[in-house]
Amino acid sequence: MANAQPLVNGVKLLRTQRGWTQAQLAERAGISRTAVTAIEGNLLVPSVAAALALAEALETSVEAVFGRPPTPAKSTVWAKEPAHPNSPYWHAEVAGRSVLYPAEVTPMSALLPDGVAATGGTLPEGSTMAGETLVIACCDPAAGILASLFGRGGGLRLLVLPRSGRQAIDLLKRGLVHMAGLHFSTSDEPGRNAEMVRDQLGDGYQLLRMARWQEGIAVSPARKLRSIREALRSKLTWIGREPGSGARQCLDRLFESRRGPRRVAHHHRGVAEAVQAGWADAGVCVRLVSEEAGLDFLPVQEEAYDVCFPTAMMNDRRVQAFLAVVRSRAYGQLLGVLPGYDTSETGSLEAVN
Repeated sequence: MANAQPLVNGVKLLRTQRGWTQAQLAERAGISRTAVTAIEGNLLVPSVAAALALAEALETSVEAVFGRPPTPAKSTVWAKEPAHPNSPYWHAEVAGRSVLYPAEVTPMSALLPDGVAATGGTLPEGSTMAGETLVIACCDPAAGILASLFGRGGGLRLLVLPRSGRQAIDLLKRGLVHMAGLHFSTSDEPGRNAEMVRDQLGDGYQLLRMARWQEGIAVSPARKLRSIREALRSKLTWIGREPGSGARQCLDRLFESRRGPRRVAHHHRGVAEAVQAGWADAGVCVRLVSEEAGLDFLPVQEEAYDVCFPTAMMNDRRVQAFLAVVRSRAYGQLLGVLPGYDTSETGSLEAVN
């Protein structure tokens, strides 16, 4: 019989990642600093009580602190080329690969980077959190709520990459994320999300209903517009979205044969910020960000916002934790009070076969 892999000791790494001294960790865990020093130096095997206390203080699981080392990933790749020679990154294991993501400043995620890597040099080995990270690409402006609740589960974290629907599906297809958010389904075309997944990815996927939300025109209050027709007939400066996004498809249907805007925002909040700052008079986004920015909102359509993931990942503990959060009472209550969000179908699953 092959020898079992030895247990790893991640106390020092997890402590230094948080910027704590041994004394600070000892105080949080309720054990002596001498004990922390001995455990970090592998001079003392912690008792069950000490191991649980350390894991609780480090806000992770005992397995993440003292578990067996993860199976080496087949390869380490950048999800996209970093913009700077020395790039802060997040790290996750996706589809058998170790993937590095250039850390982005975004209101949808507040995760601290896992490290800094020099481009063109040796890529770092897997971090202790790589196998505990679930990566989703989406444009939901309320994704920060989801990430916060997910992180409370102990030992797991949710990395949110702000991307349009088509960009998210492309990342999923390339094996660079676990989940992709999309909102192409409307009341007139209720099956568009499933069609998009089937066309771009094929069979063997699940669609998890996150919410139904209102998408429409965010317009400067100074314009005093009260209808979509009035907005389309007025001489306005529009801010658009990139091709392939659900908001861009909505705007293209409104414009019909008219040429789309030259200026483009890369997410819903970008549209609202452009109008709020006076760079544009109007643009298409979800109601939530329009009201956050204090803009008038002209509803155009209700859309189904779904998250797609491979059926093969259904039993992955990260996915199971994600499902538990989405179906939780806390998430439903927090999402349900947001402007334009309908949570009556939240948590339902549809297989794409």
